[in-house]
Amino acid sequence: MINTEIIANYAKSSAKELGINKYDIYGSSIDETSVEVDKGEPKQVQASNRSSVIVRVWNEKGTVGVTSTTDLDELGIKLALETAKEASSFGNTNNPPDFSPQAKESIENNGDEIVEAAPVPTLIDTLIEAETNLLKAHPAIQGVPYNGLSQEDIKRFYLNSEGSLRQEARSYAVIYLYSRTEEEGKKPRGASSMKISRGLETLDVDGCLKEVTEKTISHINYQTIPSGKYTIVFSPKAFLSLIGSFSNLFNAQNILDKQSLSDLESIGKEVASPLLSLCDDALHPDNIGAETFDGEGTPTRRIELIKDGILGGLLHSSGTAKRMNSQPTGNANIGAKVTVGSHFYHVFSNSEANPQYNLDEAENVIFIDQLQALHVGVNALQGSFSLPFDGWLVNKGKLTSIDAATVAGDYLTLLKSIVCVESEAEVTPGGVCPRVWVKDLSVTGE
Repeated sequence: MINTEIIANYAKSSAKELGINKYDIYGSSIDETSVEVDKGEPKQVQASNRSSVIVRVWNEKGTVGVTSTTDLDELGIKLALETAKEASSFGNTNNPPDFSPQAKESIENNGDEIVEAAPVPTLIDTLIEAETNLLKAHPAIQGVPYNGLSQEDIKRFYLNSEGSLRQEARSYAVIYLYSRTEEEGKKPRGASSMKISRGLETLDVDGCLKEVTEKTISHINYQTIPSGKYTIVFSPKAFLSLIGSFSNLFNAQNILDKQSLSDLESIGKEVASPLLSLCDDALHPDNIGAETFDGEGTPTRRIELIKDGILGGLLHSSGTAKRMNSQPTGNANIGAKVTVGSHFYHVFSNSEANPQYNLDEAENVIFIDQLQALHVGVNALQGSFSLPFDGWLVNKGKLTSIDAATVAGDYLTLLKSIVCVESEAEVTPGGVCPRVWVKDLSVTGE
C-alpha cells in the first residue's frame, strides 16, 4: 500500500530541486482479489494491485500543468512533477484551479477501516455455494451467467506544497449474482442482486441469494400490458439511477458550463414535489464507501440539495465555489480538468402531508425494479428519458411480471408528479432511498 509520508518527502525534495513552489498530488492504491465461477467450478481468479496518481504544478503565472503516473518511487514522482511543470506553460488561463481553502481543515472520524482479506479458496467456495443454491431454487433457472465475489483494500491520499496531508484506507467486499431462466415456449428471464460490506464475514450473501431468487421466480410467468398512463412505483435502486442520470440539476460545474437543467438563478426555486428531500451525504453511516475528503483535499459532508421540493444547494469544487461565491462541498475529482460528482444520495420526505401508499392495496400500478439502457435512453440536457425496465403490474399485492415495456417522460415533470415517498428506506450501494410513487407516467407496452 502507499506510504503517503514518503511520497510527500519525495515531492518536497524534488519540487525544491526543480524550482517548483506550488503543487499538489492526489492518488489511490487498490489491492483487489476477485473470483467468478461457472457451474460449480472456478471460472476466473484475479488478483491485482493498481495505483493512480494525479500531479498538478502551478507556474509563476498561475496556470496549471497536470500529469498522471503509476510510478510512486522517488524518480517517478520527480518525473511527474517535471512533466506537469512543463505542461503548465500550456495551462488554461480562464479560471485556473487553485488549492481548496479547506484542504488543511481537520477531519473528524478519519480512522482507517481495514479488514483482513479472506483466502481465495474461501471466496471460491462461498460463490460456488451461492450459485448452486440459486440453480436449485427453481427448475427454470438454468444458469448464473454473471457472478462475482471480490474484496479490495483502497488507500487514498492528498498532499500539497502548503502542508496539507490527508490519507485514509478502507476495505470492501462485494457479491453480484445474475440469474437466467430457460423454459420452452417462453422468453429467457433474469434478475440480479448485489451486496456490499466491509468484509466477507459481514457480507450478506444469503440476502443477495434470496433477493435474486425471489425476483427471478416472480419474472417467470409474465404478461404484456396495454400502453397508457400509469402510477409508477420506483424501487430505491431505480429512483437513484434516475437521480444520477440527471445529476446536472445540482452540479455547479454543469451549471457554469451551461450543461444543466438548472441555471445560476435556480437556487431557491421549486424543482420537485414538496414531498421530496434529497441530500448528498458522503459520511452517511450506511455508506460503506465513505470518503472523508475529495480530490482537492476538501473534507466531505452532508449537502442538502433539495429540501421539500426546493433546490437548496449545489455540489461544488473549490473552483466552482469561488466563481459562484460559495464554499467547496467536498465533491471535486481532479484530473486534466477538475470535475464535480456526487458521493452517496439520501432520499427522504420531511413533509407531514406525505401520504403513505401501500402496494398491498394499490390497483393497476407498475412497480419498476430496475431501469435499463440509461446510457442511451436519457437526454440529460433536455430532461427527457425513454427507458426499458424490469418490473411488475401490481393489483392488491399481486405482482405479475411485465413482458417488455418502456417508461418515458420529462424528468422535472416526474419530480413534481411525486405523490408519495415511503417512510421505510433501503440501503443500496448508491444511496439510501425508499420507494417513490409518481403519477401519470407514460408506459409503452404491447
